[in-house]
Amino acid sequence: MQESSLQPTTARKTGQGWTQPFLMHPLVFVGIWVLLGTLFALQEWLNLRRWGYHIGLAVELESWGTEFLIWGVFSWLLWRTLGSFIQSVSLGRMLSGSIPLSVMTCLAKEMIWVLLFPNLPLNRPQMQYWTRLQFHLTADVVEDMVIFWCSLLLIRGLGYYQSSRESESTAAQLEIQLANARLSALRMQLNPHFLFNAMNGISSLMRTDVDAADDMLEQLSSLLRISLERRSVQMIPLRDEIDFVEVYLSMQDRRYAERISRRISIDPELHDALIPAMILQPIVENAYVHGLSRIEKDGDLFIGAQKANHSIIFTVVNSGVGLANNSEKPTGHGVGITNLRSRLALHYGEACSFEILEIDSSHVRVRVELPLQYFDGQGTQFTRYGVE
Repeated sequence: MQESSLQPTTARKTGQGWTQPFLMHPLVFVGIWVLLGTLFALQEWLNLRRWGYHIGLAVELESWGTEFLIWGVFSWLLWRTLGSFIQSVSLGRMLSGSIPLSVMTCLAKEMIWVLLFPNLPLNRPQMQYWTRLQFHLTADVVEDMVIFWCSLLLIRGLGYYQSSRESESTAAQLEIQLANARLSALRMQLNPHFLFNAMNGISSLMRTDVDAADDMLEQLSSLLRISLERRSVQMIPLRDEIDFVEVYLSMQDRRYAERISRRISIDPELHDALIPAMILQPIVENAYVHGLSRIEKDGDLFIGAQKANHSIIFTVVNSGVGLANNSEKPTGHGVGITNLRSRLALHYGEACSFEILEIDSSHVRVRVELPLQYFDGQGTQFTRYGVE
């Protein structure tokens, strides 16, 4: 899981502090109304031709387009000025309070439209403005009222939809913040555990090899510097994790001298794959603490990463006393492994797997399978030591 923020893609903040859906942009909204008027004009023109009337298509398009243009502007102004009230007030109060407004709006619409079309209706004697207004009011009052109340209910419906989307966005933001807080807490738990084990190893070397202990202390300082520069970064390229592990292995080489041979095999295609920070180090540390540290010679350690379809598979195999003979948390419930399991669950949920298996009486294998993902440049931010 990469740290990100969810921003609604279909809305923006207005100066009034509430969200404006993309549909309510004035050009988009009025354009839809004009398109609707065009469709009505085509329908009426076809019907009139079928009934034997010959009226030009341009007249129909002009009159219907203008009428719905006026309705589009009025409806947008209604949403802009009274939108928050319509969306928040009770339905009963909205309906009762809008009756006078509906009458005034329908009257204003007809007054503008009649003024713009002095030659309509066709095939009738020339009439004065007020006579034509009365004629059109009588003919269109039901239609105008239906359009007004449909606009009102549309604004109301947009409010419900908008509120639902914002609630979902808020819930998603809170979920991400909670997950990041849990991951940060786990990282804070892991670093002291790693530091304690490393200092314990340095302390044991101080009695036998001061130079080796000094080298280990310098390497530990390097690891801590990297850890601090990563800050709260959760996802890093695999190559960075391998670099971190190799410094840690160099520390262990000083401690265990020539008792252990190790091999690392990484698929070249995976160097840029994104993985949770410090996913391999706790497994390798566990291999030393519960396996390799218990044998006197001829120890072996293998660390591998292979690509399998859309997954990345990590394998760590180490020699030691095996699980059956290991009395100290043999099933992977120590701090490091328990921490790792929790982090994997937060990052991937059920999309990952983790298993510890005894291959034979002296070898244990840890296998981790994760979804394969690469940095895509969206929703993530590179830092010097990783992605956040």
